[in-house]
Amino acid sequence: MISLQKITKFYGRLKTLSEVDLEMKAGHCYALLGPNGSGKTTLIKSILGMVIPDSGEIKVYNQNIVGQSQYRKQIGYMPQIGQYPAGLRMAQLFEMIKGLRPDAKNTDEELIDAFGLRAMMNKRMYSLSGGTRQKVSAALAFLFRPMILILDEPTAGLDPLAVEILKEKMMREKKDGKLLIVTSHILSDLEDIVTDTIYLFEGSIRYNSAVEELKKETGEKTFAKSIAALIRNQDLEIKELVAQ
Repeated sequence: MISLQKITKFYGRLKTLSEVDLEMKAGHCYALLGPNGSGKTTLIKSILGMVIPDSGEIKVYNQNIVGQSQYRKQIGYMPQIGQYPAGLRMAQLFEMIKGLRPDAKNTDEELIDAFGLRAMMNKRMYSLSGGTRQKVSAALAFLFRPMILILDEPTAGLDPLAVEILKEKMMREKKDGKLLIVTSHILSDLEDIVTDTIYLFEGSIRYNSAVEELKKETGEKTFAKSIAALIRNQDLEIKELVAQ
């Protein structure tokens, strides 16, 4: 569904992405991991068309996205921190977003109900807690039934019940053949969802494999522990490179 070939991006002299090659398929959930400044945000924004790479090619459904916008209708995006007009009521926000897609008649409002947002529709956005705004962001990401979901720290700030509701929704979407790309620092939240791991370091892909393969390589039984082992191994490799 999404193909990246030799994606490179500079900000001045700083190279944030270095010849990134990726193939991401339907029915998979990819954990996009790496330390701060590794290039995760730049990679996501490149797929969304918010950042233009200096070289390389990005295809969605085998179509180059350069100069295109229609492909974005197939993507639901949940930012790490949603920024919304402070004075709008929640109901007005949802109506405004729906107005941007008049062709989308059959919206998915499951999370609106599951999170109990209907009872808050008259509240203005500035009055909402961070966790509630996170719930709004999640509901908006799934609203138009997109085939591709990009979720940036989706469980951050959510209460335990909301985390489970969102995880169950993500698992159902994956089973329905959708593509999920997720970044998170709370690896335990991804345990039952992710199928593949992509580890970025200084703009380069240092690891890209199925989760089950990662567990075999590291000898760990859980996703969180296998990632910790991977990071330790990467740190050792980095030190060895520096020593050379």
